[in-house]
Amino acid sequence: MNTSNTLQVKVVGLVALLSAAALALAACGGGGGQATGQTMNSTTASSGDTVSSQSIDGMTVLVDSSGRALYTPTQEQSGKVLCTGSCTSIWKPVMASGKPSAPAGVGGNISTLMRPDGTRQVTSNGQPLYSFTQEGPGQLTGNGFSDSFGSNHFTWHAVLASGKPAAATPAASAPSAPSGY
Repeated sequence: MNTSNTLQVKVVGLVALLSAAALALAACGGGGGQATGQTMNSTTASSGDTVSSQSIDGMTVLVDSSGRALYTPTQEQSGKVLCTGSCTSIWKPVMASGKPSAPAGVGGNISTLMRPDGTRQVTSNGQPLYSFTQEGPGQLTGNGFSDSFGSNHFTWHAVLASGKPAAATPAASAPSAPSGY
């Protein structure tokens, strides 16, 4: 198998693994309420803002207008976008057509940068912001998650209300991949 096919198999395998995990978690759900032990309190959310903050699982993090936690990868702290192509099917860039907004004191310096495809992505202190497509509003499972797309390896961190990346939490590490992945 050539390198290109091996890479495709790895990406497809990761997507399948994450989809299966999400399906298993959804099946364990039930009642439509929040998971036991999960705290979700809006602290500074304001309708119409691009980003706001929310307390989720004891951390006050940036969230998008839908209440999804926002993340940034360690590898993009310089402001250079590396998450492109299939990466954006798992980590959705927070986009803005105009000037992004946030409540006063939330997120550090909220701005945008130009993605390689010419679209504008919202940033906090120059770091690109993403939501994790495997989470719903009020969930925080991607902090410390590691994955690879193409030749790029990423470690994702929730973005605190201050605009700084959160420290990785041991409980949020990526599931083990099947042998040979």
